[in-house]
Order: sequence, then structure tokens, then C-alpha cells
Amino acid sequence: MTRVIGLISGTSVDGIDAALVDVVGSQTDLKVQLVAGQTFPYPANLRSQILSVCSGSALSMAELAELDDAIAQEFATAALTIQAEYDKAELIGSHGQTVYHRPARKVQKDSADAFMGYSLQLGRGALIAELTGITTVSNFRSADIAAGGQGAPLVSIVDACLLAEPNLSLCIQNLGGIGNVTYLPATGKWENKDESEISTISTLGDGISGWDTGPANSLLDLAVQHFSDGTKTCDEGGAWAASGTPCQALVDYWLQQEFFRQAPPKSTGRELFGVDYFDRCLVEAQGYNLSPADVLATLTELTVASIVHSYQTFLPAMPDRVLLCGGGSHNLYLKRRLQSQLHPVQVLTTSEAGLNVDFKEAIAFAVLAAWRVRGIPGNLPQVTGARAPVLLGEINSCWHSWA
Repeated sequence: MTRVIGLISGTSVDGIDAALVDVVGSQTDLKVQLVAGQTFPYPANLRSQILSVCSGSALSMAELAELDDAIAQEFATAALTIQAEYDKAELIGSHGQTVYHRPARKVQKDSADAFMGYSLQLGRGALIAELTGITTVSNFRSADIAAGGQGAPLVSIVDACLLAEPNLSLCIQNLGGIGNVTYLPATGKWENKDESEISTISTLGDGISGWDTGPANSLLDLAVQHFSDGTKTCDEGGAWAASGTPCQALVDYWLQQEFFRQAPPKSTGRELFGVDYFDRCLVEAQGYNLSPADVLATLTELTVASIVHSYQTFLPAMPDRVLLCGGGSHNLYLKRRLQSQLHPVQVLTTSEAGLNVDFKEAIAFAVLAAWRVRGIPGNLPQVTGARAPVLLGEINSCWHSWA
């Protein structure tokens, strides 16, 4: 057993999700026990700065360094706090805070339009290791990107190890700022295979697929902040949107955006579905005389429609069940609309399948960190588009561990 702290702040920039996790086994026999989970909100000024950078605001190198340090310090504080009442963790897996993501573009060989992806997560692992005295694995995306992948989604193989069902195909739908899906065929969690039969993580992940589906909470949060003059940051439970009426004509128009039609592997972020995109949505909504509630309902419907369209277009078959996770899983209106549009597919949450809905991503990066130090590759090439399975993350040891 390895006690690991998983840390992540997603594209919603709500705060740092910290999970203290006991990790047992490797892949086919993986088991996790959530000892403690807590979300640590960013200080308001730091969150504002992160969102500004994510929206494209310029920074000097000195300002970038200060922001990187400030985020790392918040992550280190979260790690120290989450384990304060428990035995000390042996390892930290820190995803950090994504501030820029440029997906890889794959076109014809030798085309000038092809380029490698790039993704920047702040909150450097070396500083977290020094501040906590715990070896820290960080910068998880870079190795997959160097191998030609998108660097996202990265948690699909952990989803497979923890959530696959013998007789049901599943979609694990994360609803953070950006949505992503993992499709799990009914593999039976490989119950009839010995560990020795599974030579690579690609074999383990046979039949699994995954990709970013588009905006989940990013546009909704921007709309709430806009219509509330900054007094609110999110639509609690989707109540505001539920009081409005979606404009289907706008949803149909927005679905023509190139990303939704692009075949996987694919990933996205606030670079596409951020402030500029939201501002265009507001302009395009003006001709329909929509109330703020109507706009929120329409943006919610876009999230729903993009997910349903994605399943219908890119899955081999519709799943038997959808398991939601992330902050958007608490949006009851969004969940109801998904259930309505996906009927008769059952829509539940990962908590109902035994994996905490709020800390699933943090748990996943705890697992990926444990795999990294054991030399187990953590990406699925069929999901990210990488050329091969690779070790994910850089290991940062602190002087405490060797002095």
C-alpha cells in the first residue's frame, strides 16, 4: 500500500481538490481508499489572476515566476493540511493549474499545418516537494505531448481500472470547466486475465476511447459572473438556468463549431471556450431577445447537446450507463437535461459507483503518481493520440529524502 496525495485545480479554477488516498495494486488489481478529501479555494486575487492569464492576458517573466510560486505554495499548503490528522503521505501527485493548452494538430504527413501540442501547468513540483518534504510527481502532460499526443484526457486508464463493469458499457463524463469522456466497453475489469497476460497499458486499455467533449461549466460560470455583475461565480444546482427556456436555434448554430465535428483524439480548453467565445455567444443571442435565465438555459443546452452529439458521432454504440463526475455533476438542471436527451441510457454519478464524484480526478493523479515511481506507463495512446505508452510525470525529490 502507498499513501499518496492527489492534487488538481481544473479549468473552472474553483480551487485545489486534494485527496489523501491509499493505493493498492497496480492495474488489473488496482484498489483505492479515499482517506480524506477537501477543496481549498484560491484566494480571490490569485483566482482572478489565474483566470486573467487563462483568458490571454500578458505577463512578464517575473510575473509568471511569481504566479508559478504562488500556485505551488497554495498546492503545498493543501497537501500539508489534508494529511495533518493522518499518517504522513509517501508521495504527492500534483497536476497543477493549467493556464495554457494548445492541442496537437495532426494532418497529412509533412504538412506545414501539423504541429506538436503544448500545455502549461503552473505550481512547480520541485517547490511543492521542498515545502512539504514529500517526493512530488508533477508535469504529467509533457511526456504524452512529446510522444505526439494531446496530453489529455489522462485519467481514462484509471477510470478503466476502477470503474469498468463486466456486463455494462460506460461513459465516464467529467463536467469541469471543460468536459471530457472515457468510454469503457463491458470488459469485466479483465477478471479472466492474469497480470502476466497484460504486457502493455495499451493492451489493458483495448476498446477504451476518450476525448474532450467541449465546454461544461466554463461558459456557464462566465455567464453567471456577467449577469450577476460579479456577485456570483456559478449557478448553484442549475436553478437560474432551470428558470429559463433554451433557444434551440442558437444551440444548433453553436454546434456547427469545428471542434464539435473534429474526430478524436482531441482536447480543448479556455483558449477556445473562454471569454472571447462567451462574448460572441452574447452577441449572437441578442437577436433572440433572451433573458439572462434563457441565456444560461441555452448555454446549458449547448453542454448537453455537445455531449450527446459526441456520443452519437464517435462511439461504437451508445453506452448502457453514464457516470458523471466533477463540479457540473451537482448541477441538477444539467443532469436532468442530459438524462432527458440520453434516454433510455441511465445517468448516475461516480459516487453511486463507489468513486467520489468530487475527488475522482485528484484520486486519479494520486494513482498516476504511484505508477510513475513504479515505472508503469500512464497514458492510453488510443485516447491521447500518442505514438506509444509513456511514463507520465517528473519526479521531484526534496533534500529531506536524501540529506
